Amino acid sequence: MSKNKIAKVLPSDPKQNRILAALPAKDYERLLPDLELVDMPLGWTMSESGDHVNFLHFPISGIVSLIYSLEDGSSSETALVGNEGMVGISIFMGGESMPTSTEVQSAGKAYRLSRKVMKREFSLGGQLQHLALLFTQAMIAQTSQTAVCNQHHALDQQICRWMLMSLDRLPDNELVITQEAIGQLLGVRRESVTQIVGQLEKDELVLRARGRITVVNRPKLEERVCECYAVVNDEYERLLPCKQSAK
Repeated sequence: MSKNKIAKVLPSDPKQNRILAALPAKDYERLLPDLELVDMPLGWTMSESGDHVNFLHFPISGIVSLIYSLEDGSSSETALVGNEGMVGISIFMGGESMPTSTEVQSAGKAYRLSRKVMKREFSLGGQLQHLALLFTQAMIAQTSQTAVCNQHHALDQQICRWMLMSLDRLPDNELVITQEAIGQLLGVRRESVTQIVGQLEKDELVLRARGRITVVNRPKLEERVCECYAVVNDEYERLLPCKQSAK
């Protein structure tokens, strides 16, 4: 995913989402009247754990985090979704709800499709069904690898992995997020994140500002990351349609 950065494209176009862009013309045209453009403001909780999901969202910009929360109030991110995928897979997987909540990590826009229309499309057994299942497989791979990474790799490697995965879904090298929020997503203390990001800045890989982190040396950041980033990245590239270059 890192080889094909998301470009800033205006006006909003459903085909800025990789799944919608990969649909055959007849399927896309049939779906188009039912697609509704919506804003995804920063911090918006799109669905809570256990919610009956009414819309499938296809992001064209921004990032959505899937977050698992425990009874003691702690939580961590299990996966993130950008314009390569969709949010609301319980609609077509048959479970009706998910144990995770979905929250906008980076503001953007998405095209949403109603539960009724998605179920109709899925029942046709066409390309949308095929792509939806491939995306679900890719997201399972991301969730599984994240669990392994959190268990076996150092926190600095986890933070580098998280930064790179986020950058792959953004149009530039700037992350608009606080270090406290990163700690909440990774399920660690803010002080630990501050220490590691401070070291990355000292080593001239990033620059910090209030509520922002800018990556200034991505190749060096990639040298710091664990194998998990490449494993997930390769699986997404293997399963999902290639990004369209809008440059």
